[in-house]
Amino acid sequence: MATIRKRKSKWQVLIRRKGYSSISRSFFKRTDAVEWARYTEAQVDRGELPASSHTLENYTVRDIVQRYLDEVTVKKLSRASESDLLRAFLRQPLADLSLAEVSASDFYAYREKRLVTVKPGTINRELFTIKHAFHIAMEEWDVPVRVNPLAKVKKLKVQNARTRRLSAEEHETIKQAAQKTKNPYLLLVIRLAVETAMRRGELLNIHWKHIDWDARTLFIPVTKNGHSRTIPLTNEAICILNEVKALNGQGSRAFPISGDSTACAWDRLIKRTNIKDLHFHDLRHEAISRFFEKGLSVAEVALISGHRDFRMLFRYTHLKAEDLVEKLSKADQL
Repeated sequence: MATIRKRKSKWQVLIRRKGYSSISRSFFKRTDAVEWARYTEAQVDRGELPASSHTLENYTVRDIVQRYLDEVTVKKLSRASESDLLRAFLRQPLADLSLAEVSASDFYAYREKRLVTVKPGTINRELFTIKHAFHIAMEEWDVPVRVNPLAKVKKLKVQNARTRRLSAEEHETIKQAAQKTKNPYLLLVIRLAVETAMRRGELLNIHWKHIDWDARTLFIPVTKNGHSRTIPLTNEAICILNEVKALNGQGSRAFPISGDSTACAWDRLIKRTNIKDLHFHDLRHEAISRFFEKGLSVAEVALISGHRDFRMLFRYTHLKAEDLVEKLSKADQL
């Protein structure tokens, strides 16, 4: 609350708020003093007045990012990757700038420097997360920042849409090489990925209780976008799951292996086969493309893949023109 007192022939208004320098002004009429006090306090509440530089100097960018890491990131499904991202940022000199001196130009310079070593998509994710950390600090933590320093830092254009398809020869080579590995589950994970379009994390989180053998469906409770889904299982997918059950039918999870061990096993496998530029995620890409080639609609494929934005789904869909020639020819003969 503002303090209003009579000083000689004038009315003096004194406003003190945490994070702001004291504000004072004198008026001949008390009504004018009251009106100005209400208006000025409203400006402070809306963050329209600059915070005290002295107070902002007590905070650093690190303080905000570290608190976000401890209180917000830990609750996310993507906490592992986001934690790595933010911890890497905390090793940068920018993290130690005070809130009184940091500006959009600092983050712009940081963005340009990072472009030398990482891809635009990585930088966008990093800066978007830090921008959200500042938003939370301003809205929920009462950190006296008037303007988010990342508000005017534009996202970089990302051109990372992949058109990689898995050829029949590559598929056979991978299966043969996987049969020779010590990990009995690697080949089964690969085969199931191509058959279901599931992500690696979703595959490794399959629980037997989530399979409806009669309805031939699989419930996926935890997904990348946070929305659970139920997918249909093909004859081949059922056969693969039965093979997995023969190996590990007593456990709660179908695949008793971790994401890191699977990633390492995949990398070693690809290195041995000398197949170039093939990621595990490309198996999902391949599966989605095959669904379209089988004649499924966009909505039907989205139900299986979990895409909620059809525009994103089209990025995965790279049909082969030669395969469509035959389909069009048959349609013309009807």
